[in-house]
Amino acid sequence: MQIILIPDRLAKTKTVTISLGHLAAAAFGGALTLVALTMALYWVTLRLAVEFKVPVLHDVVQAVHRAEAERGREFVQQNLNAMAVKLGEMQAQLTRLDALGERLSSLAGFKPQEFRFGEAPGLGGATSTSLPAQNLSLRDFGDRLAEVARNVESRTDMLGVLEAQMFEQAVKKKLMPTMMPVNARFNASGFGIRLDPITGQQSMHEGIDFIADTGTPIVAAAGGVVQFAGFHPQYGNMIDVEHGNDLVTRYAHASKLLVQEGDVIQRGRKIAEIGSTGRSTGPHLHFEVRFKGSPQNPMQFLLAANGQPAESALASKPEAPATPRR
Repeated sequence: MQIILIPDRLAKTKTVTISLGHLAAAAFGGALTLVALTMALYWVTLRLAVEFKVPVLHDVVQAVHRAEAERGREFVQQNLNAMAVKLGEMQAQLTRLDALGERLSSLAGFKPQEFRFGEAPGLGGATSTSLPAQNLSLRDFGDRLAEVARNVESRTDMLGVLEAQMFEQAVKKKLMPTMMPVNARFNASGFGIRLDPITGQQSMHEGIDFIADTGTPIVAAAGGVVQFAGFHPQYGNMIDVEHGNDLVTRYAHASKLLVQEGDVIQRGRKIAEIGSTGRSTGPHLHFEVRFKGSPQNPMQFLLAANGQPAESALASKPEAPATPRR
């Protein structure tokens, strides 16, 4: 763009060239001037409203303050709502932790009154004089809450794994033949090499014999599945119970069988009655424990009920001396 200037006193004209850059710079400068004047006018207006308390301007200022306060209140309320949701999740997790703690205490053998899961622990102590107390900010409170939520979730997972392990151990314990199969303290013939009461020759006695009257209840030393229930030429009326992991208990010479093959039985259930059937010299219970078909000393399993590990019995070897059976 060219502008031609013709002065009155000069006969010669003057030409001024204005480019797009000049126009843009002028427009930008004008816009900045307008913004500066607007801000200055706004500031002067607010100052006048505060100093001279002009009703109209005072109402405008109060409206602006109320709008800013409302935005701040909405921001705080949104944060409180989010924290309330997190707090509800933590309360649900704590309820699950209480239930999990009660199950763990029962698995571990603790009494319910020894652990009060629903009560907060007692805390206290004197305040520190070297470090002054400080109020938590909203952000600090949110960070602490999130950290506690993570810790609760982590402990829930760890306690869940512990519960699974303890439950597995409890199941294995119930499947171990550690319960006396008959209410008889007198062990007539132990496990190992002995003189056979019928032939008088040395032979291996693969179980232990308990003397009791005919009809005395015989109970399962552990839970399992009845593998065999019937008559055997030497064992007489006999029951084999499989407990898993190739572990089997045998109850022989019974007068009466109370279970059938395939029955699922629990630890301590009455399965038969004492008798003298088969190769026997009198009423008694012949009790065996077999691991992978090999006879084990039943007493090592029965003693496990008094705190000795039953698993060690699986590695036991036959013991030599034994009292002849009657």
